[in-house]
Amino acid sequence: MSWSRAEILALATKAARGAGAPPGQAAQFGQAAAQHLGRGRSADNLLRALELLPSGPILQIPVEISRVMISAEGRQSIDTSVEIGAYAALFESYLESLPCKTTITARMPEAFHVTLEPAVPAPAGPLDRIAGCDLAIEKMAALAARTFVPESEASRLAGAGAGLTDND
Repeated sequence: MSWSRAEILALATKAARGAGAPPGQAAQFGQAAAQHLGRGRSADNLLRALELLPSGPILQIPVEISRVMISAEGRQSIDTSVEIGAYAALFESYLESLPCKTTITARMPEAFHVTLEPAVPAPAGPLDRIAGCDLAIEKMAALAARTFVPESEASRLAGAGAGLTDND
């Protein structure tokens, strides 16, 4: 089966929320996951990151990227190094999902040297449908299901679902 980038983004965001990530980091993970799988990178990196929640790269990478983005404010471009730790491929996907042009100019074992151009929009990512990640989709769907309200009379009375009357 194949998936659109939007479907991957939404599912990965919900999976991160279900695994314990705060909303902002979950949204950034969703964007990075769509970029990651769209570039043909291993889904194992995503699943390992989800398993490490409520800590790990899903919380750490956005902090490092925020540091870089703050230092780039008001500049035409910035050259800097970012520490990547053990999640180089995932970190690269996060960088590629930024809204501005980001170029990795050097790869070192524990860091990337990056050039950011905040005033230049990021090039469009791959638009193809993404296939070959069915196991990852299944595992992310199970984590996303943790965000659902349990089906019960009490939850319906509290406003979950369509309510007690059919309003179609």
